[in-house]
Amino acid sequence: MKILVVDDDPHILEALTVGLELQWPDSAVIPAGDGEAGLEAFYEHNPDVVVLDVAMPRKSGFEVVREIRRVSDVPVIMLTARGEETAQVRGLELGADDYLVKPFSHLVLLARIKAVLRRAELPAPVPTLPDFTAGDLAINFQTREVTRAGWPVKLTPVEYKLLYQLVRHAGRTLPHQALLDSVWGADYIATTDHLKVFISRLRAKLEPDGAPRLIETERGVGYRLVRPRG
Repeated sequence: MKILVVDDDPHILEALTVGLELQWPDSAVIPAGDGEAGLEAFYEHNPDVVVLDVAMPRKSGFEVVREIRRVSDVPVIMLTARGEETAQVRGLELGADDYLVKPFSHLVLLARIKAVLRRAELPAPVPTLPDFTAGDLAINFQTREVTRAGWPVKLTPVEYKLLYQLVRHAGRTLPHQALLDSVWGADYIATTDHLKVFISRLRAKLEPDGAPRLIETERGVGYRLVRPRG
């Protein structure tokens, strides 16, 4: 297990490196002291998970996660200062899977890493679930391929899990909590704000400008994927 930790505070970087290696002896922690070094380490080592500070010199955490998401679906946890709610939301919108507010314990970080890795395990293929099409959107559940107008749509593991649940129950409104439990897990403290951000990310990828809305919102209740006609 390779964990890339990117933070410009050398004390935090050393503490996270030592703490993770002590708590998870089988892991290899790759430290990087700024955003530019973090990207270089990412391309060199191909880590299994990235822990990424927001405020850094040379390249911010936002710039780093944006570039990572162009080429990889690796789980990313962003670190933010207390009270930076806009930073937390922006990180999720750019493709982060989770965030932690400083200060935090090594055990909490370890638990979050294990949680994002569990969520990165995509649902097993379901032979009884037919391929799904709606307009120019097509999903092959055996191969987990999603295409729009014949072009592949790159989804993160969490985005795919969310789409998977919506498609399985196409035509039905899934309550917020049911989606949170099925995608993030009942033991994880995710909120409707998390869900809103990931729904927005799915819509941006699946609903071209001017196209009919595929994912509908039932305000105060949940979300529904429109059942295809025919």
